[in-house]
Amino acid sequence: MATTDDPSYTRPTRLVAAGRPPALPDAPLNEPVTFASTYHAGGDRAYGRYGNPTWDAFETVLGELEEGRALAFASGLAASGAVLSLLPDGAAVVAPATAYLGVLDQMRELRDAGRIELRQVDVTDTAAVAEAAEGAAMVWLESPTNPNLEVADLAAIAAAARAAGALTVVDNTFATPLLQRPLELGADIVVHSATKLLSGHSDVVLGAVVARGDEVFARMDAHRRLHGAIPGPMEVYLALRGMRTLSVRLERAQANTAELVRRLRDHPAVERVRHPGFGAMCSIEVAGGAAGADRVVGAVGLWVHATSLGGVESTLERRRHWPTESDTVAESLIRMSVGIEDVEDLWADLARALDAA
Repeated sequence: MATTDDPSYTRPTRLVAAGRPPALPDAPLNEPVTFASTYHAGGDRAYGRYGNPTWDAFETVLGELEEGRALAFASGLAASGAVLSLLPDGAAVVAPATAYLGVLDQMRELRDAGRIELRQVDVTDTAAVAEAAEGAAMVWLESPTNPNLEVADLAAIAAAARAAGALTVVDNTFATPLLQRPLELGADIVVHSATKLLSGHSDVVLGAVVARGDEVFARMDAHRRLHGAIPGPMEVYLALRGMRTLSVRLERAQANTAELVRRLRDHPAVERVRHPGFGAMCSIEVAGGAAGADRVVGAVGLWVHATSLGGVESTLERRRHWPTESDTVAESLIRMSVGIEDVEDLWADLARALDAA
């Protein structure tokens, strides 16, 4: 009988089939939620901070998709914090000039405490990233970047980082393993905010780390155990349930995004459209600066003015309203997460807001 790791199975099939309980008579199809802090002695789990059957199912699915070993964390920032804990004091870290502000804030905190040297670069400039990697301990990448949606040459940068002796970490939240698999391109670690596209329903806060090698996996597992950055079993159950439909959600959202991008490029109120050519994210820079962008996000009705992304509903926000957002992000930039609504309804609502601005 074929198993879920059979190479003939595609990733959309693995999303549905992996991480299931044994197919026994009267057994449930889905891994149930296990609410337990204490286990009978004699096994490997031992205690609720060390493992949970619901975590195991989620980690199995994500690990198969990314071709690595996955661990669930309490949030995306808990996951990134665990990865940054790998750095020794005084280490140099290469990071994007523009990236998710929470991760950059974590790095800045370490820099300001004298723990690390932070080297920020344009990740689209492969030569500049390779140069910055010399003498560094870690190269942290987003591709596409948040919110400018710049694309890095992951394979070339990972090769340069490896030659320099640096770990390569890739935040794969925007692309998901259905569109991009950094470990196959040479990265050492993948990070996800599973809050976003993986879970897909705006009802979960969850993070994940996927490691290529056993040593990094063991260190991440030890960090989770020691520092208690563990997820709740209900959150993991919801994320796994959401992941089962990732393929069809992403297919619809990606098609909607492509059509909206095509129309946005012709709208007179839009000065620039940022889109990497794939995925469910795009950003626009609108006429009128920050005030113009604020008018647009305040005028939508179907679109939701909110900070998160990756849900079935379409959301948007002006990113520079956050005080620590990078100054490489335009004041007028609106980040848009496209959902699965009818594209004609999305366009009608967005066009009205742009016309009114």
